[in-house]
Amino acid sequence: MAFLYEYGLFLAKTITFVVAIAVVIGLIAGAALSRSKPKKGQLQFTDLSADYQDQTAELQQQLLEKKPFKQWLKAQKTKPQADKTRLFVLDFHGSMDARETDSLREEISAILSIAKADDEVLLRLESGGGVVHGYGLAASQLDRLNKRQINLTVAVDKVAASGGYMMACIGNKIIAAPFAIVGSIGVIAQLPNFNRLLKKHNVDFEQFTAGEFKRTVTLFGENTDKGRDKFQQELEQTHQLFKRFVTEHRPQLDIQQVATGEHWFGYQALELQLVDAIQTSDDYIMAALTERQVYQVKYQLRKGMAEKVGMGSANIVSQWWQKLFQLNWQR
Repeated sequence: MAFLYEYGLFLAKTITFVVAIAVVIGLIAGAALSRSKPKKGQLQFTDLSADYQDQTAELQQQLLEKKPFKQWLKAQKTKPQADKTRLFVLDFHGSMDARETDSLREEISAILSIAKADDEVLLRLESGGGVVHGYGLAASQLDRLNKRQINLTVAVDKVAASGGYMMACIGNKIIAAPFAIVGSIGVIAQLPNFNRLLKKHNVDFEQFTAGEFKRTVTLFGENTDKGRDKFQQELEQTHQLFKRFVTEHRPQLDIQQVATGEHWFGYQALELQLVDAIQTSDDYIMAALTERQVYQVKYQLRKGMAEKVGMGSANIVSQWWQKLFQLNWQR
């Protein structure tokens, strides 16, 4: 038994070493491939109406006797099939840098290539905001729908704050769950400064710029009141642009009241006219299923070679360590 244990331990170490080398080689190869070939993705259309009908039929089969169920099925088949308008459902779960905009761009381009004037887009939005330029571009992608006069409804089930609300206000209609977080029309910037720490350890920091305000505040240099004032001025200018943008898309707002950087829950946001109705995205889709053909549109980025190799190798290592643990436990 001791021999088997020693042999198992040796084998686990050997496999771990080999897998580690394979991971390194895979990461290098994957990085080289990712540089030579751009990442591509795949556009996925899911017929939510068909899924809903299948689910309803399954429930009816469970609840009804055989004969009534057959009658129900026959009644469904004989219903007149009128041409329905379409609702396209998109999801945007925004990160700090709004990198999800790449997928949003592809999804909107696909919809615009087939959408008719009476079709509609529902965006299920979830974001606490992030960088100004990233969310500015995301909002511009949504504005492409407005320019083509395609109705856009934005649903906020959890949070649409700061840059998230910048995107939401593009919608012709905003709905929110009762306790969804909405608003935060403000701008924030913060950074540490290590200048005193560097001085304490006799470390010099040198920075060279051309232009008086090329760098206003810095991580390692000694910040000045003049630089801080200029940086604050830039924040105020960004805030003014943010307020102007929101006002252009939701003129009914009292912008001075809501642009304080605060956030509100859904009920409060409705009173302030930040949203138009209290409703979840699930309720909105369920209501649409009776009148529209509903499709979910998603652009799925393909994983790079490095990601695939890394995940596969990690799974192999994990499985072998589990086997080794079991061997030790049994011993």
